[in-house]
Amino acid sequence: MLASTMDGFEVSMGRFKNAWQHFCTISHHKVLVCQHCFKVGLYRQGIMHDLSKYSLTEFRVGVNYYQGDRSPNTAERSDLGYSTAWLHHKGRNRHHYEYWIDMKGNRDATLEGKPMPTRYVVEMFCDRMAASKVYQGSAYTDASSLEYLRLEQSAKGELLMHPDTKALLERMLTWLAEDGEEIALRRVRNEIVKPRHREPNTPKF
Repeated sequence: MLASTMDGFEVSMGRFKNAWQHFCTISHHKVLVCQHCFKVGLYRQGIMHDLSKYSLTEFRVGVNYYQGDRSPNTAERSDLGYSTAWLHHKGRNRHHYEYWIDMKGNRDATLEGKPMPTRYVVEMFCDRMAASKVYQGSAYTDASSLEYLRLEQSAKGELLMHPDTKALLERMLTWLAEDGEEIALRRVRNEIVKPRHREPNTPKF
C-alpha cells in the first residue's frame, strides 16, 4: 500500500516538474519572440505570439511529452504518427506557413502554400530565431535557423511554402547568418517593416 502510494506521488511530482519546465520553456521562447518583434516594430504580434500554447489542448501535450531539447509536438508525432497539439496550434497561429496551406481551387483539391502576408513572415523569422536559441542552447549560432530551413528543404516530400514566402524568409535568415542578429533585425525593420514591403505575388503586408 505504502509502495503504491509513493509510486503515485513520484508520478505526480514528475508531471508537476514537466509542467513547470514546459511552462518555463514556452514562456522563455515567447519572451524572446516578443523582444525580436519589438525590435522590428511588430508590437502587437510580439505580445500575442503563441498564446494558444497555454491552452489545455497544447499545454497538456507539452507536459506529457516534455523533453527539453526538442518540441513536445515532435515527440507526440513520433508516438502517435501525428501531433494533436500541432494540429491545434497551426490552425490558430498565422506566423506558421502551414496555416496558409489550402487547395489550389474549388475544383482542384491539390494542396499548395498560399502567399503569407509580410508581417507574418517577419514573425516567423523571429519565431525561428527564438526557437533555435531555446532548443540549441549554447550550440546556437546566427546560422542555426538558416541551417534548420535547409534541413526542412532536404527532407522527403515537398515543403508546401509559397515561393514568395520562402524567398523572403531565406533573405532574412541569410542576413542573420551573414551579418549577425543586431544588423539583421535593423534591416528587417528598415527594409521590410517600415516600408511595408511585399513580395511580387504577396497581396498584403
